[in-house]
Amino acid sequence: MELLHAHEEVRTTPVSNQSDSRSNSIDHAAMLHSTPVPTEQAWLSLCVVIAAAIAFLLKVAIALNTFGTNDVISFYQFAQSLSEHGLEQTYRTNIAFNHPPLVAHYLDVIFEVSRRSNIEENGITFPFLLRLPGIVADFVVVCALLVLRQGEPRLRIPIWAIFLLAVSPVSLMVSGFHGNTDPIMVMFLVLAACQCVRNHPFWCGIFFALSCQIKIVPLLCLPVFLFFWLQRRSLLLFLLPLALTTIILWSEPLFHYPFAYAKNVFGYGSFWGMWGITYWLRQSGWSEFSRASFYDLSAAQNLTVTFLKLTIIAAVIVLAWRRRKMASESALFASLAHTWVIFFVLSPGIGTQYLVWAAPFILTLSSQFYAAFTAGSSLFLFFFYNTISRGLPWYGGISNGDFKIDWTPWSIWPWAILVAGAVLLWKQSRRDDPSLRLLSLAAIRD
Repeated sequence: MELLHAHEEVRTTPVSNQSDSRSNSIDHAAMLHSTPVPTEQAWLSLCVVIAAAIAFLLKVAIALNTFGTNDVISFYQFAQSLSEHGLEQTYRTNIAFNHPPLVAHYLDVIFEVSRRSNIEENGITFPFLLRLPGIVADFVVVCALLVLRQGEPRLRIPIWAIFLLAVSPVSLMVSGFHGNTDPIMVMFLVLAACQCVRNHPFWCGIFFALSCQIKIVPLLCLPVFLFFWLQRRSLLLFLLPLALTTIILWSEPLFHYPFAYAKNVFGYGSFWGMWGITYWLRQSGWSEFSRASFYDLSAAQNLTVTFLKLTIIAAVIVLAWRRRKMASESALFASLAHTWVIFFVLSPGIGTQYLVWAAPFILTLSSQFYAAFTAGSSLFLFFFYNTISRGLPWYGGISNGDFKIDWTPWSIWPWAILVAGAVLLWKQSRRDDPSLRLLSLAAIRD
């Protein structure tokens, strides 16, 4: 009997082991099913980086073999004035020089470098050196969003949208061909927003200050950052590095010729009648709105420009105040996206290179919105650059009044997409929260 009992145990034990083995096999299969996810994501991220690297090389090739737009001529003239007369005299005598000192110092450096015979003989010219930092900035933005996506999966940024950003025709034309500093400003602003997601107010202040050293327009986004850190009781940790960095980099004009500096940098206007609301007013046929110009505008035009600018500022402040209590990782990026949508919908005028400002932020807000905006912007920019370059292949493009009638109607596409996107986003928000009101100061929560 004992032998029989022992035999029963021997015979039944494998059943238990088989059950455990089957359970382990199921668990192992589940693990195998789940493990490819990070591997697949890593592979997709690598593909995006490779695409961004290819786009980087293509932009470098374009910058090496083209001159760019008349902005390159303007920057060369600025650099020549800086070299011969210094920063103060350039601000005082050239109202078109509306760039902060950090850009001026860079122009001074590349002007001297490009004049060296050994540099010029190797094809390294002033137009190329002007565009190179923006090309690098595009690559950094793509990598920053990939890192953010991996570290904060709740942001839910589709990998295909970052891929589209990496190979975007908009950045290809602006960074590779146009010749301006806008992509660098965008890079620092994206890095500042990333520090908000990671709860690093100090570095957020540093990067935001640096974005304002490239162009002054990021100050429009300041209320978003101020209310964000105020709500999290870290405002001082944000403001101190922001103020210190700004004072250091603006010290020369601030302490020696503040009025000339403020007049140039803060007094910059826009070109009437080429974009959005002012375009449609010019098309209305009213004589008060018919002049397409940067200067000598009518009283009605100046009043409209002032009203639109004040409306933009007021709308952004209200937006920042209402969204201050939103705690999700995507809230800050979404607030910046809404800020740029407000700016572009209401702006009296823009430069074509401005279309890179909103791209990374709209991408985090809605990938479909970003794809549509990229398509519309690409159409506009292609016809703009193709027109001012007198057709393909592009080498140099000079924008003047003779060609406005040819390319201006294409600006309707990105503007209309922004308007439609804003309306659809508002309707979606209303569906999610029927109590939401447009004209209100009540805080919005996640």
